[in-house]
Amino acid sequence: MINVCNHPSFSEAFRFWIKLGFISFGGPTGQIAIMHTELVEKKKWISEDRFLHALNYCMLLPGPEAQQLAIYIGWLLHKTAGGIVAGAFFVIPSIFILWGLSYVYAAYGKVVWIASIFYGLKPAVMAIVAFAVLRIGRKALKNEVMWGLATIAFVAIYFFMAPFPLIILSAGIIGFLGGKFWKEKFLVVKGHGEGKVSASSAVLGDESASPIHARPSWTRSIKICVVCLLLWLIPIVTLGWWLGWNHAIFQEALFFSKAAMVTFGGAYAVLPYVAQEAVEHYHWLNAIQMMDGLGLAETTPGPLIMVLQFVGFLGGWNHPGNLSPLIAATLGALITTWATFVPCFLWIFLGAPYIEQLRGNLRLTSMLSAVTASVVGVILNLAVWFGLHVLFPAGGSIDWFVLGMAAIAFLGMTKWKLNIIPVVVGSGMMGWIYKAVFDH
Repeated sequence: MINVCNHPSFSEAFRFWIKLGFISFGGPTGQIAIMHTELVEKKKWISEDRFLHALNYCMLLPGPEAQQLAIYIGWLLHKTAGGIVAGAFFVIPSIFILWGLSYVYAAYGKVVWIASIFYGLKPAVMAIVAFAVLRIGRKALKNEVMWGLATIAFVAIYFFMAPFPLIILSAGIIGFLGGKFWKEKFLVVKGHGEGKVSASSAVLGDESASPIHARPSWTRSIKICVVCLLLWLIPIVTLGWWLGWNHAIFQEALFFSKAAMVTFGGAYAVLPYVAQEAVEHYHWLNAIQMMDGLGLAETTPGPLIMVLQFVGFLGGWNHPGNLSPLIAATLGALITTWATFVPCFLWIFLGAPYIEQLRGNLRLTSMLSAVTASVVGVILNLAVWFGLHVLFPAGGSIDWFVLGMAAIAFLGMTKWKLNIIPVVVGSGMMGWIYKAVFDH
């Protein structure tokens, strides 16, 4: 049964999801780390195994896995309303923040003090990502086989650019076979020792039955498909009817709707594809603007895929048609964000009840053990990718300020148990002070 005594109220969960929307820095790795720390270790709203079970499903879906994980957990705790609140407020703060920054960028160019704060946030993001790899890896890599799978996944994606879905599919097959022929090495998702204490006291523990609302139903599935598809498509068709089917804003809506269906592997997998199409085919913005947008998205809360909103904003700003640039840019930003994130609710509300029924299946458990180990390797790849870009900007010499601040932030979280908020705020302020002192 669910631990009713500790079950959070809807208002308590609502406050947390709002807070998460403002502190979810660091791209998918940082955001998963924050949710793991807050929901599994501190609040104990969900156990380690159930968290990883949900994460593995979300990693297989197109779109931002961290936001989908928030929807999944919110839905488990408080039904459809909980999932909507969790998923919506994961992105709502970043919508407004990134809209304001996009306007300043388009109208006035780069603003020095904002760039200075962003510069200070980068080492905090580095530390959060490193913290995520450490904590999740410690939980998931319980023997030499799991360590080997994580290593192979990292080498495959980092050195050989192997497609993310291929890595996860291969890990699943290996896990299936391993669970059949080498159970003691592959049935490791279940925690032990310290993990069992957490699991037994969690609201949604390892042994908890799935909530009644999480039971699959064909009638419910059909309703979800109809409602989500209408919500997804009506605004897009309305814009095309109003502005014209060749208008840049309608073209953005179509393009990002298509991208939402096929972009497996998270933000880092989709960005090269989007950049090529947006810059070279549609000419919504240029390559330098695309890189600047990625920088904005990396250092603001919310999914890294929010860079698409920046693309939509500049596409409308540069191709307003009969509208004013600001109105066109705002519409472009909003419809891009809508087309990108509405499908996430469809994937979770439709598929999660069936995934919940598979908990406890030994074959699935062995597959998830292997997939989880591979996910650690993928997260490490993202951490290395981000770290190299931050420590060696433009391929130049090492940035010692970033390295030093990242080390301090990492020690703050690991040794002094600092929360995410003081680490992020402190790093941002130090970046502003550093730039004010040494760049003048």
